Amino acid sequence: MITILCSGTRGDVQPYIALAQALKKLGLPVRMACGRAFEGFVRSYGMDFYSIDIDHESAGVDPRMIKEAQKADNVLKMFASFRKMREYGIYMVEKYHDACLGSEAIIFHPGLSIGYFMAEKLGIPAILASPFPMHSTRLRPSVILYGKVKPSAIINRLSYLMLQGMLWMASESSLKPFWKNTYGRLPEHFSMPFERHTDARHPALVSCSNHIFARPADWNPHVHQTGYWVVEEPEEYQPDPELAAFLAHGEKPVYVGFGSMFDKADIEQVGGIILKALALAGKRGVLGGMSGLKNTPDSMITVENVPHTWLFPRMAAVCHHGGAGTSAAGFQAGVPSIIVPFALDQFAWAQRSHDLGIGSKPLPFKKLDAGRLAEAIQFASTPEICAKAKAAGKLIATEHGARDCASAVARAMEKQYPVPARAG
Repeated sequence: MITILCSGTRGDVQPYIALAQALKKLGLPVRMACGRAFEGFVRSYGMDFYSIDIDHESAGVDPRMIKEAQKADNVLKMFASFRKMREYGIYMVEKYHDACLGSEAIIFHPGLSIGYFMAEKLGIPAILASPFPMHSTRLRPSVILYGKVKPSAIINRLSYLMLQGMLWMASESSLKPFWKNTYGRLPEHFSMPFERHTDARHPALVSCSNHIFARPADWNPHVHQTGYWVVEEPEEYQPDPELAAFLAHGEKPVYVGFGSMFDKADIEQVGGIILKALALAGKRGVLGGMSGLKNTPDSMITVENVPHTWLFPRMAAVCHHGGAGTSAAGFQAGVPSIIVPFALDQFAWAQRSHDLGIGSKPLPFKKLDAGRLAEAIQFASTPEICAKAKAAGKLIATEHGARDCASAVARAMEKQYPVPARAG
């Protein structure tokens, strides 16, 4: 059994479901270990599920701390937030430890380094799986500083030390006391494990398109970045009649939604900005996660939990917070992006889309107003941006990220499972 350790929001979990689907196609048994709130979501794709029966509410962690961490928009705030998030990790590490027991390989999110040390303890393959590029390179800054600093070989390398240091900080302080208490002493070489994935038994996997951020030539060959991990829906999504009718009558709308970053308490204020901006830009709108918004005109519709893989290709453009998964869905759809970053790596995806000519300039949430958003929508709607976005979507569609990364996992497990021949 391969165990995948993942955490975060629904958008964070979804790429790992895609990887699990690809592993099952190779005949490899797999289960996903993540928060109990995702059980129905994970099982709807036919995946075995191991419930991490704790979350920040049941652990008694101040929800304001979680929101603060989500909105850290510079490096100093990021470090401060990650230090506070360690309190949350203390409650989680025991649950993830138990999820690893009985596994034949462990695939782990970079924020869950216990996966590496448990795999070493059990003598099984340890496989790092990241939703963004995180391995050191001299060729560009990491996603926490991309677009914020002038690149150089030294600055670039330092930016990866910072990124990996924050991820390690999220694990180390809770993992250290747990491991000592459970096993008597720390593992040998107890330190950041992220750059240790340098052989076929310990590969690293990255969910990212080479047409967005090209795989750096100075990475070791066992870091596999071959495209996004895209979920295969179990059946064709059927929209409700109101949404189907809205899409069928009139010009393609612009999607606007900020996912888990959006505070429902601000729905009228932020919703009012969005409605005014769309009116100024002369666009119809599909508003994600804003049910209950008052005074919505006929040219707008609110939706909840519509798959981005189905919805985004039907849009004229997509406006969102810039999470790695949501950004990937927008790029794959071949439509222009308007990214309103709140924190963390979201600024990198916003800047990268603009650098590639497939989106507007980053519009930080702190600076969001109707005029700026309308200008960004109009810029993203120009024929040149639309054409480049469409071309990028076609290139991304030629990649097979989840399939190829699953093959790397199979090779790591050759002694346990023979690797089937692949046609084509």
